[in-house]
Amino acid sequence: MALVETTRLGRVATVTINRPEAMNAFNSELLEVLIDEMETLADYGGVGAVVITGAGRGFSSGADLNDAVVFRDSQAFADPENFLKIVQERYASLILRMRRIPQPVIAAVNGPAAGGGFSMALASDVRFASPEAYFVASFINIGLSGGELGCSYLLPRLVGLSRASEILLTGRKVRAEEAERMGLVTRVVAGDGLLEEALACARAMAAKSAGGLKLTKRALDENLAAPSLESAINIENRNQTIMVFSGEFFKLIRSFYKGEGAPGE
Repeated sequence: MALVETTRLGRVATVTINRPEAMNAFNSELLEVLIDEMETLADYGGVGAVVITGAGRGFSSGADLNDAVVFRDSQAFADPENFLKIVQERYASLILRMRRIPQPVIAAVNGPAAGGGFSMALASDVRFASPEAYFVASFINIGLSGGELGCSYLLPRLVGLSRASEILLTGRKVRAEEAERMGLVTRVVAGDGLLEEALACARAMAAKSAGGLKLTKRALDENLAAPSLESAINIENRNQTIMVFSGEFFKLIRSFYKGEGAPGE
């Protein structure tokens, strides 16, 4: 059984984490497969948007703690330097790859998203959730720092510093309805409609130009930490100039002159 199943329909790829018997927890093998899949999708021009979800009843329960027990006496846990390189930085590289791929990533959170699963949801560009979904920054519950795998960077930018502090410092569950209210997820969708909602959003994005999607995602990332409005606009100006001369712009605005309305309407 494949640990990750990827299907492509048109310009949309759906990536399904496939360890349902373990609530899609990450072991070292699954981690490597997911990292490889993100790299493959990043290089594949035929995919305009990516949907990520979990098989069975959960999105992902995070790192499989059985791995930590099994490998406690291995080289990975020999000293802090080895642990940082072999374990910590490797897990974190998945989150960085999700942010670096040019395509927008949409999370269809169909159940618990805990620990690293929570981080994956945060690293997605858009999140939809089922009513059964909940989010847990569980790191602090097992004696670790609540700042893990990008949570301390991404979560405050989504829900504000005060809410993020409370979530990371208590390790409590944030259920789908509350997550929607605070802006952590875009929408809660019941039943079989969750994946279709995510796919519909992905199709709408994938219908746009690849360059436009890539530069929009890049501008959002860079301007989260822009020191000023002027700096943010400078990045936007650069991106728009690139796209005007890409050939797509004049092709797509022809409909205005033909009275057909704006592209995408």
